[in-house]
Amino acid sequence: MLKFASPNLVNQLESRLVFHIFGLLACLFLLLPAQSGAQHAFPKQLPDAEQWLSGAVQLPESPLKVQILFIGGVDTVQSRKGPAIAKEYHDFAGFTPDTASDDLGWLSINHETLQRDDRLGDGGGMTVCKLRRDARSDSLIIVPQSLPDGRKGRFFNVEFAGIVGETGINCGGINSAVDGRIWTAEEYLRTSNANLIATDYGPGLQDTSDFTIQTDIAGDFNGQRIRRYQNFNWMVEIDPRQAVALRKQYNWGRQSFESGVVLADNRTVLLCEDETPGLFSRFVADREGDFTAGKTFVYQQSAEGLAGKWIEINNKSIANMLNFRAEALKKGATMFNRLEWATQNQQTGKVYLTETGRDDPGPKFQKGTTAGGKHAQHHLARARKQQTYPDSTTYNDYYGRILEFDPETAQMRVYLAGGPDLPHEPNVFAYPDKHLSNPDGLTFLYTKDKTWLVICEDLNGESMGRTPRYVGNSTCEVYILDMALEPKIENLRRIAVMPLGAEATGACATPDGKTLFLNVQHPDGANPFPFNHSMTLALTGWDRLPEQAFPLTQPDEQPAWLTFDAVSRRLQLSETGDLAVYSANGKRVRVARRVASMELSDLPEGRYIIADERGRHLAIELP
Repeated sequence: MLKFASPNLVNQLESRLVFHIFGLLACLFLLLPAQSGAQHAFPKQLPDAEQWLSGAVQLPESPLKVQILFIGGVDTVQSRKGPAIAKEYHDFAGFTPDTASDDLGWLSINHETLQRDDRLGDGGGMTVCKLRRDARSDSLIIVPQSLPDGRKGRFFNVEFAGIVGETGINCGGINSAVDGRIWTAEEYLRTSNANLIATDYGPGLQDTSDFTIQTDIAGDFNGQRIRRYQNFNWMVEIDPRQAVALRKQYNWGRQSFESGVVLADNRTVLLCEDETPGLFSRFVADREGDFTAGKTFVYQQSAEGLAGKWIEINNKSIANMLNFRAEALKKGATMFNRLEWATQNQQTGKVYLTETGRDDPGPKFQKGTTAGGKHAQHHLARARKQQTYPDSTTYNDYYGRILEFDPETAQMRVYLAGGPDLPHEPNVFAYPDKHLSNPDGLTFLYTKDKTWLVICEDLNGESMGRTPRYVGNSTCEVYILDMALEPKIENLRRIAVMPLGAEATGACATPDGKTLFLNVQHPDGANPFPFNHSMTLALTGWDRLPEQAFPLTQPDEQPAWLTFDAVSRRLQLSETGDLAVYSANGKRVRVARRVASMELSDLPEGRYIIADERGRHLAIELP
């Protein structure tokens, strides 16, 4: 189930899902508003993640509200071959403002998959819809549309196959802050046609015949006949207004793309590759806003603190662009460990990148250095601390980090390291209050006088303290960081936790600063509906948050509503109410109704959670 750091957010869900979600959340007392006199306020056992969240910052009077906008595998989308049930695996979300009407704009959503579908097209895909803001409630309304090709409805499948060929594993992408243009990224490099047929996502493509390129990209691309798999792993521009693809950026190189950012000059595009070694590259257009012609470069970092440089790769040659990695490494490109999302701070011009990390990057790095690649300075520094080398099989990079890049000087530095670095699997109650592991999705949200960096997790694993015991793998969180504060783990504010098994992704904000979009990707199929499906969410109300909406301090050890005397083992309420006691493994061991105090003298020593019917809670230690 999805959990937010506000007990009132669930009240604002779309009406079509209210029954399901309230039925699910009725057992999650940490998220519920007051239930005076409720006879079933306490579950028999706490869900694992709820124990972990018992210290999460709460927003009892938060103006934030959440809507579920789009559910994969449930909602119907309109394709050129007729209506079909939407694909799942939601990842990137991009927003294109509508400047010609009172509507808000278009939301574009990636499907990170590679599967057959006779109506939606084989491979991956995208879904687009148009949104309007309700003037009274600020809620979002999905606008029915009639497209020029005759399609009518609320959700539309982006047409790829008949225009640029299929796409696959549509993961991240680019959302231009200049004009809202959208590109989708094709991750996981396909190395043969066999990779297109038998995939981790089931049967993939039906057509693996050679592909003939038809494009306006400058160079020797147009008319070239290539293997079908070679037409995958490009950045692909789409038009969300008509739900169609425009072009594959053959001049940006064939890579395991994850993300990129268009700089304010509307000529420069910075590109991230989700691979080990992953490359950081740049395209500079000859003319503003025209990305069909220009030059392509790969980044080479100099010593820490000194400016890096850009090395040009001939992007008019299809041979070079098909083999971009080999060409770049041969020229000494700097190697990273899975570069994922990129975003630019519009206030400062600095660009921020997530380097997600990998448990065992050494062998992959070694292949890169053999080919001519150079290690990023922060990996050399980390390896020295481990008394190893980044090429070694013992080198690890469990937690990842956020990097800061200055486009003016080409300097790259670690902005926020993941962690804290733990050598063991901590108990829930010994787990750090905040622990950033494997950052992935990244965007900026601008509200009033604040600039927030939104960070989504995509866990590589649960070892080395990436999750506490009892929580399980792939319990991913979403954090925000006030950019006025020092970039430290303790300054992060947790705003949401994904359903079990789901990656947190799709972070994207509306230009007015009111709404943040998030995607829930590949949740556990055993979760209750709708949390067993990928979905797109909208969190609205950021412009109305009070100044101290996200305090950095945690609840007091002895809150005003409840005190605990360890010597007498006595709980004392400030007023009569209901209490429940839970053991360290989440099992309910006692409930008392309409009491002012409770004796715990007969319970074994250990850690317990005390909760009342209003969702307040306190962790105590019985000696």
